[in-house]
Formats: sequence, structure tokens, C-alpha cells
Amino acid sequence: MELLPIFWNIRDRRCVVVGGGEIALRKANLLLRAGAHLDIVAESFSPAIQSLTESHPVTLIESSFQASHLKDACLVVAATDNDEVNFAVSEAANELDLPVNVVDQPHLCSFIMPAIVDRSPLVVAISSGGTSPVLTRMVKELNESQLPTRIDKLARLLGSYRAQVKERLGNFSTRLRFWETVLEGEVPELVYSGQEEAAHTVLSDLLQQAEDTGTVTGEVYLVGAGPGDPDLLTLRALRLMHKADVVLYDRLVSPAILQRVRPDAEKTHVGKQHAKQSTAQTTINQLLVDFAQAGKRVLRLKGGDPFIFGRGGEELTTLAEARIPFQIVPGITAATGCAAYAGIPLTHRDYAHSVRFLPGHLKEGENELDWGSLLAEQQTLVFYMSLVGLPTICEKLMQAGMDKSMPVAVIQQGTMESQKVIVGELGTIVQQVKEAELQAPTLTIMGNVVKLRDQLSWYD
Repeated sequence: MELLPIFWNIRDRRCVVVGGGEIALRKANLLLRAGAHLDIVAESFSPAIQSLTESHPVTLIESSFQASHLKDACLVVAATDNDEVNFAVSEAANELDLPVNVVDQPHLCSFIMPAIVDRSPLVVAISSGGTSPVLTRMVKELNESQLPTRIDKLARLLGSYRAQVKERLGNFSTRLRFWETVLEGEVPELVYSGQEEAAHTVLSDLLQQAEDTGTVTGEVYLVGAGPGDPDLLTLRALRLMHKADVVLYDRLVSPAILQRVRPDAEKTHVGKQHAKQSTAQTTINQLLVDFAQAGKRVLRLKGGDPFIFGRGGEELTTLAEARIPFQIVPGITAATGCAAYAGIPLTHRDYAHSVRFLPGHLKEGENELDWGSLLAEQQTLVFYMSLVGLPTICEKLMQAGMDKSMPVAVIQQGTMESQKVIVGELGTIVQQVKEAELQAPTLTIMGNVVKLRDQLSWYD
């Protein structure tokens, strides 16, 4: 983050705008909306700026800019078409440690004026740090179109209850859960449809119920984070990620996805990794129960989909036995996500009528597969977490009778910027992967559909 977002109370404080034209007018109107007392300095003023004095606390100073004009100001905006004047304003402000904004000249600014979506008291500020005003404008338009028209009335309604909620619900967690219950219930829709009295009634009833019970019930969200690209998260996953108090996440959850979690949530890594000390599954199960029983909203964040080699069923069984409420959010599993980003369709009417998902981390005496059944015609095989087990997989399949020329693709860190795809044949792929020095996690796809990558590859 290059700039610190901040909302600043300048009501009844003296601010200075240098400039007398259209750009200065826009900045002046913005500052006046925030309640500033304004001095505008310029050698001449447009009629529109002159008219500001009729209904606003504005003083026009008809003069060339002097550093003395900044005395006792709390901020200054330079909005002239003269580079020398703008530079002088910036220098004078910096000498006084005075926040300064120079329109369209970010290198002279100590703060940036954001694009604003104003639904006061709700205000959304958007900035690209001066790098792309057009992008900023487009994001603003997106927010303008999606925010409900009456959201300002909802904000005022909630604000009118803050004091009594704090008085009647003494526990912070209880208050937080109460407000979330309000916002996820019918109150917002009542306000948006103009039924504000009904919204008052419902909100009052909810507050009474919360005061009567005085308890906080914990819950667990079992969420699939997908194969790595945060753009592949579902909308429901994002919503629950923003609600969670505690996050237990796996090794396969990418840093980019973790950045989408609520910033103040407690985060604990409970991932497993080959040949390294890992958190036992029984420990993870108990952590989920303990946090939920303490009244926490627990996000169990798993790479891919939690029900495909994710042991999600084991964790939910423990929660069900402990009578802990939970929600399940499926994710895009690694097979579909990585295959799509590698340009390999898992099924195709000319090459594969079925697909099998298989564990790739094979251990002596465990997960022994029926290798002969994997030789069926027009079938795609997908092996998860297969980097270490790849030599064994290839050897077993060739011993079972699979042709050494069977096309194979090994995908490193699929859907992410570090994605790397190695394509070869069953008999040679192990050496190719070794030479390419691929890093986990990897996914292996075997079948004639791999031939389509040359034609369909797009992400590379």
C-alpha cells in the first residue's frame, strides 16, 4: 500500500485553494461539502467561483500566490494551469508540514484526492495513487451502480442505535454478532424499499432478543479456496472470509487468497507437507471445536475443494458430533482449475468420456490403487499432489500395460503466476519433470486430451 487511506474531519477549519478556474471550482465544492471554511487565491476568478461567496463560507483573495496565504490553514490544494505556481504552492506547504494536493501532478502531492461515492454518512473513496484516473473512475462507476440508493438511510438508522446497543450488549463479540445479524437479515431490505418504520421495529426486536439471550454461538465455515487464483473464489466464500474471527488454513492456500481474509482475523497455519512435521488431523478437528465453543466464527480454508482429497468430511463429522453449526462452500478443485488454465479439457467426445481423480501421494502399504482399472479407453486420469509419487505412478501404470507413449502433463502451481506446464509421454515424463525442477504443488493429467493443449493453451 503506497498511500494511507484516511477520512479527515475539516469541518469549520480553514482550507486554501489556489486557482480561479474550473478545476479550482471542483476542488472548492468538494471541500465545502465537507464543511470547510475556504480561502481561494487567484489573480482572477470565474463567475462560478465568485458566486460561491453568496452561500458558503468562502473568502476570495485576488492576488498572486504568496506563502503567507497558507498561514493557519489545515490543507491546501493547488489547481492552476501554471506549473511554476503549482510548484511554489507545493514547496511552501512542505516547509510548513502542511498537507498539499496539486491537481494532476502526483509528484508534488503529499495526499491524493480520491474519487468519491457519496452516500453520506456512508462514503466510499477510491484511488489508484495517481497512476490511472480512468481506472479510478471506472471503479467509482461500478460502486455507484451497485450501492443501493437508500443505503444512506440504512447507515443513519444503524447509527441511531449505536449508543443503546453498546449500553445493552456489554460484550464486544455479542455486539459484533448482533450487527451482522441485523445486516444479514430483513432490516436492510425494509429500508431500501422505503419501510423505515418497519425496519425500526425489527431492529428493536432483534436488540431485545440479543439482550435476553446474552450468548454468542460459534460456527464453522468449511470453505474451498480453489486452486490458487483469488479470482476463482466464489462470492459466498469471499463473504464468509470477511466474517471470520479465526482462520485455519492449509499449505495450498495461496498468499493472494489469504489477503482476502478479514485483516484482523486470527490466522493459524495447519497445513501438511511431505516429509515435514505437520499438524495432526485430530488436532485440527479439536481446534475447530474449541474455537467454535468459545463463540468464534471459524473459517476452515482449504485449497481446491474441501470434499476432494481435502478430508473435509472428517472435520465435519467431528463438528456434527459436538453439535457445532457449520456451513460448506465448495471450491473449484485443482483438477478443473489447473486443467482449464493449462488448456486441457478433462473430457472431450473424441478423446475422453470419463475422468478419474486419484491421490498422487502414495505411501508404502497405503492407497494401493487398482492399476489395471486405470487402463480403460477414453478415460482421463488426474493425480493430485503427485510430484514425489510420479515415478511410482508411471512405473505402476506401465507394468499394468499402459502404453509408454500415453500423453502426460504435469502442472506446477496451476492458475497462479508461477504456473508451469511440462508435457511429455508416460515413459519420459519423470525425467522431464526432474530436469525442469518443478516445485510442489503439482497436478498430473494423463490421457489423450493432453494433445489438445497445443491448440487450446491460453494462460501462458
